[in-house]
Amino acid sequence: MQPDSMIRMTGALLQHGPASDRVYLMKLASPDVPRIIRFMEQLASTNGYSKLFAKVPGQAEGWFRAQGFKVEARVPGMFNGNQDGCFMAKYPKRERSVISSPKLVQKVLSTAREQSVHSGRSLPEGWKTVTMKPEDAQAMADLYRQVFETYPFPIHDPEYLRSTMDSHVRYFGIRDDAGRLTALASAEMDCSAGNVEMTDFATLADCRGKGLASILLAHMEKAMAKAGIDTAYTIARAHATGMNIVFARQGYDFAGTLPNNTQIKGDLESMNVWYKPLEACN
Repeated sequence: MQPDSMIRMTGALLQHGPASDRVYLMKLASPDVPRIIRFMEQLASTNGYSKLFAKVPGQAEGWFRAQGFKVEARVPGMFNGNQDGCFMAKYPKRERSVISSPKLVQKVLSTAREQSVHSGRSLPEGWKTVTMKPEDAQAMADLYRQVFETYPFPIHDPEYLRSTMDSHVRYFGIRDDAGRLTALASAEMDCSAGNVEMTDFATLADCRGKGLASILLAHMEKAMAKAGIDTAYTIARAHATGMNIVFARQGYDFAGTLPNNTQIKGDLESMNVWYKPLEACN
């Protein structure tokens, strides 16, 4: 399945396509909010998409509400510490707004919250966390290909990984004592807004159970705080107990659930938003 397409428009960044069957406003940097909303609705209508999804600062919330969008998750102070981040959605096809397994989503959240006491993990002897470089892109793509059959972004493509490294993404990994890449994650930075999305966590099957995602996340937080980022957040699969526990244990707060939001491994999945101010990490 082909990844969805990216569009830049008057300071805004959008993603759309049949893979996730949606229009996603990833960044709003244009003062002409009504025009952006009209463009999103035209894209959805032309292509028959079943969801319009937008990540916007609080000052734009009213514009989107007036056009039928609703807030599904809210991150306090996500934009430079003084504006909330609103994850908003509108559904041309109402059935997509219905979470298919709400009891399972609640069970995962309850389990994550019950296990939210942080317990430090350390790497096995000889293993180390590393910042990934362009020359690592092929090994990174190979690892992502082993973990994710399909994904909403083309992380299986080394050239895509290199291009994001050149712009706004820092990748972090863990190598074992033989130098093999065993785990990966990325920090998608929005320096102008002072926030970062902690995402793309992947661990090889034979290395799971060692707490590598938690170790990576703690390392990434320190790097992002050092870079001047104020708020970290993630959009985690709502049915994935392990990743929700990772963020709860690391002190992240739950912000809301995004119904049937993202195509992963061939299916549309609901996603949980978690966030954490990084002041304490400085």
